[in-house]
Amino acid sequence: MGPTPIIDIVDVEKRYGAHAALAGVSLSIAAGEFVALVGASGSGKTTLLKTINRLAPADAGVVRVAGEDARAAAPHELRRRIGYVFQEVGLFPHMTVAENIAITPKLLGWDKARIDARVTELLSLVALPPETGARLPAALSGGQRQRVGVARALAAESSIMLMDEPFGALDPLTRDALGTDYRALHDRLALTTVMVTHDMAEAVLLADRIVVLKAGHIVADGAAAHLLASAEDPDVRLLLDAPRRQAERLSARLSETPA
Repeated sequence: MGPTPIIDIVDVEKRYGAHAALAGVSLSIAAGEFVALVGASGSGKTTLLKTINRLAPADAGVVRVAGEDARAAAPHELRRRIGYVFQEVGLFPHMTVAENIAITPKLLGWDKARIDARVTELLSLVALPPETGARLPAALSGGQRQRVGVARALAAESSIMLMDEPFGALDPLTRDALGTDYRALHDRLALTTVMVTHDMAEAVLLADRIVVLKAGHIVADGAAAHLLASAEDPDVRLLLDAPRRQAERLSARLSETPA
């Protein structure tokens, strides 16, 4: 018997009316893993992510977080223990950056000195200058706001991070830099990260393990190189091979002789 997984999803089903978004999905994630959930739109990847923090409660099956049934705690208590980052960021516009980061620690009853120290620490961790804490979100760039979103998700010292297309709205250079910085943060803080992404290159570059969903089922699960070499499903092979095909086309276009 190996160690107890920090996230354990067993035979989970989720329906929206007649549509089965998840049809008996099982997935175990060890502490420290970085897992990317990929698949076509409507495959169930975002629904699967949201069953972990009960934003989309499972209709059947069991979700365990750190060995405990996710249904054992009130939803808001569960979510305070799990970081959540999404594309729209969702910062409160009338609150400063520091106040946004401090929301969960305040709800948990931390004292002011501890909160102030945590905000300062987190701004440094996400590579934002200390004076950013006094600014309003509207004064920040999209990349800076997403860094604040990561800091807010880490504020209560959670070791689990759920990310739903976290960098999808950013320009390519900012997206690449923030992805690289987040992966370094994941390693430095020994986080467990589950990330939904439509970008296969991002999944290959950032994740230890790629889980491919199709019509509410997991159809492939493993390291990118292993899956590309062994996947039998043609849709899975096509998806995993996309970054290589794109790189070949880019190389060919860039090597063309100007007219």
